[in-house]
Amino acid sequence: MIHFRSRRTALRRTAVRRPRPPLWIALSVVLLALLPTTAVTGGPAEAAASRTYTNPVKAQKGADPWLQYHEGNYHLVASTFTGEITMRKSPTREGLSTAPSVRVWPDDTPSRSTNIWAPEMHFADGRWYLYYSAGQAGAACCDSQRTHVLQSAGSDPMGPYTYKNILTGSNLVPGGWLIDASLLRVGERLYLLGSGFINGSRQSLVIAPLSNPYTLSGPFRVISSPTLSWESQGGSVNESPEPLYHEGRTFLTYSASSCNTPDYELGRLELTGADPLSAASWTKSPSPVFQRSDAAGVYGPGHNGFFTSPDGTENWLVYHANDTTAGGCDNRRTTRAQKFTWRPDGTPDFGTPVAVGTPLPAPAGETAATPTAYTLVNPHSGKCLDLANGSSADGADVRLWSCNGSTAQKWRFEDQGDDTSRLVNVAGGKVLDVAGCSEDDGAELRQWTWLDNACQRFRLIAGAGGLLRLENAHSGKAADVADCGTRDGTGVRQWTWLANPCQEWQLRTG
Repeated sequence: MIHFRSRRTALRRTAVRRPRPPLWIALSVVLLALLPTTAVTGGPAEAAASRTYTNPVKAQKGADPWLQYHEGNYHLVASTFTGEITMRKSPTREGLSTAPSVRVWPDDTPSRSTNIWAPEMHFADGRWYLYYSAGQAGAACCDSQRTHVLQSAGSDPMGPYTYKNILTGSNLVPGGWLIDASLLRVGERLYLLGSGFINGSRQSLVIAPLSNPYTLSGPFRVISSPTLSWESQGGSVNESPEPLYHEGRTFLTYSASSCNTPDYELGRLELTGADPLSAASWTKSPSPVFQRSDAAGVYGPGHNGFFTSPDGTENWLVYHANDTTAGGCDNRRTTRAQKFTWRPDGTPDFGTPVAVGTPLPAPAGETAATPTAYTLVNPHSGKCLDLANGSSADGADVRLWSCNGSTAQKWRFEDQGDDTSRLVNVAGGKVLDVAGCSEDDGAELRQWTWLDNACQRFRLIAGAGGLLRLENAHSGKAADVADCGTRDGTGVRQWTWLANPCQEWQLRTG
C-alpha cells in the first residue's frame, strides 16, 4: 500500500529374447487395455499435474493480494486505491489472469470512504467477512485510514455484502491509522490483527480481542515493533500480519520496511506463549523469511496471504512484488503466487521469489479447464448475449439468442486497469459499444472497433444469487433486454437500472 510516513544420451533397446507369457497373463493385458484410461492413469487429477502457470497472477491493480480457494474456484481481491472492491473468480490459478473483475462492494455508506487497501476475506459461522482499510472521502491521505468489515448474505465469496462495522479501537493514536486487518483464531477465540500506531509506537503489529468477527471486545495491544535493521529500510514498518497454522503451531508472517524500497520483505512470528494479546507470547525470527531476489528480478516481495491447493495437499503463498528496484507502493506492483514447503523443524520454508514468466506446476488437484472466454446468460429468458451472425463489421447488432456455444456468444473480458473491462467478441474480434456514445435509455448495444473510450468500457457488478449487472462506464446504465423479450433476435440496449431479471446476467465459462 501507499505509505506517506513509511512505507510488496538416449538409451538403446537391446534385442533380448523374452519367454512368451502364459495365456492368462496375455488376456489380462488385453482386458486392461480395454478399460477406460482413467482406470490406468488416474484420470484428470494426474493429467492436471502437467499443468503449468506463470506469474503474475494479476498485473492490473495487483497490490496487497488475498487469494482464497472455495468450492471449486479461486477468488482474488487486491487493493484498488478507489472506493470500491473488485473480485476475480476462476476454477484454475492460470485463469485468474484473464478472469473478469466483478465489483462486490461500492462504498456507499454515509461516511463514504476512498483509497481502499488490503481487502481480505475470512469464513466464520457460515458467512464471509471481508476486511479492508480505507480513508474517509475528502480527508487528506492517509491519516484517516481505518479498518472496515463487510458480511456476506450467504456462503458465496462473491457476495452480496452488507456493511457491518468500522473497527477503530479505543486507543489509536490521533492521526495514526489501523490497516491490514486479518482474523486470528486461537482455540475458540477470535482476534483482530492489524498494523497501527498505539501509545506512541512506531508502525507496529497490533491485536485486539473480538466478540464476533465484526465487534471488538477490548483495546489494541502491540505484539511486534520494527526493532531490527532489516525492518527499517526506508522507514520503520511492521504491517500486514497473516496467520499460518501447521501441526498445532501458530505463525504470523508480516511485512517489514517501507514498501517504497526493494527491501520490503517478510518476517515471521510464532505464538510460543499462552496469551496472544501479550507481546511476550510471540517469538520473532531474527532474519527475514522471504525477500528480494536480484537474480530473478523480483523486488519488494511482501503483503502476503496463504491458500491451499484444490486437493488440500499443498500450501501456497500469494504476495505482491515489483519488477525493478525503483518500484514503489503503487499499481506497478503485481500479484504472484508460489508453493512453499515445511522444514524438518516444523517452520515454513517460503524459498525465494520466482521470476515472472517462469512456467511453474499448477496447484495440485486442478481438474477444470482454464476459461478463455465467457458467455452471458439472461436469467429471465435463459438466452445468451449474442453478436448477430458473428459479424466482424462495425455496428453489428448485439442481441438475445438461444445459447448454442458459438463463438458469437463468447466474450473476453480485458481489464483496463480502472475497475472496468472491455468485452471483446470472439467471433467478431471487436468490442461491445453503446451506439453513439449515448447516455439515453434505449440506446442500442452493438459491436465496434476499439476506440478506447468510456462508452466501450463496462463494469460487472455482483448481485444476489450469483447474478450480475453489466453497467456502462460512461452512462452508468445497465445492459437491458428490450421490453423483457424472450424471442431470438430481441435487441439488447442500455437502460436505467430497474433491478429486474431482464437486466441481470449469469456469467458462464466454456
